[in-house]
Amino acid sequence: MSWYEQSFGVDYLTVYTHRNAEQAEGEVAQMMQWLRLPNQAKVLDLCCGMGRHSLRLADLGFDVTGFDLSEVLLAEAGAKDTASNVRWVQGDMRSLPFPRHAYDAVVNLFTSFGYFDQDEENRKVLSEIDKVLKPRGKWIIDYLNPDVVVSRLIHESERKENSVTIREVRRVEDGMVKKQIAVCEEEGSPRHYIEQVKLYTFTDFERMLQGTSLVLDQAYGDYSGSEYVAAVSPRMILVGHKR
Repeated sequence: MSWYEQSFGVDYLTVYTHRNAEQAEGEVAQMMQWLRLPNQAKVLDLCCGMGRHSLRLADLGFDVTGFDLSEVLLAEAGAKDTASNVRWVQGDMRSLPFPRHAYDAVVNLFTSFGYFDQDEENRKVLSEIDKVLKPRGKWIIDYLNPDVVVSRLIHESERKENSVTIREVRRVEDGMVKKQIAVCEEEGSPRHYIEQVKLYTFTDFERMLQGTSLVLDQAYGDYSGSEYVAAVSPRMILVGHKR
């Protein structure tokens, strides 16, 4: 199994429990300033995870699809969706099961890009976004800032979530940032996972977008809307439209 087929299970809910609905509400509010979507726009949350952003987008009246590979995370998202406001779909982001020009906007958040070893596989995700977006549709890719990841990498860390100890070891290798995660309960053996993301620069994204209809309009360094500066920005948030 690939790392992403193993890592996004029940333990992921513990490792990333700090990501909350209040954070998502503020992030979605800023995204709406960038995207300026019409009422009842169709929005695809690509790699929606536990559905925090999908649910907030639906609260604002948009027609939202949350898409993810993980059945565990989709079940968690669906359990929170008590009013059934979101359509939850399971699948691979390299092959989206939606018609051409189905969505007014596609958002891909919290470094859900760069999961695959080969550049062509990651570029295929951009082609799929291009396929399902309507002409003049909007898109966001919220990605890590590779320069800051490399320069400020915390190689080892340990923390507790209730009775669970989480140990994380990080390294940069083969053009990727890789993280080994050990989830340790008070009894029993640790459970081990790997996460890895290909390190793409702003220039790399410009190159990968060539040959698609996706146009990059702006790059932000965080959700306060500051300009992206490679040396210091915590994030690289790309915002654009389809020709």
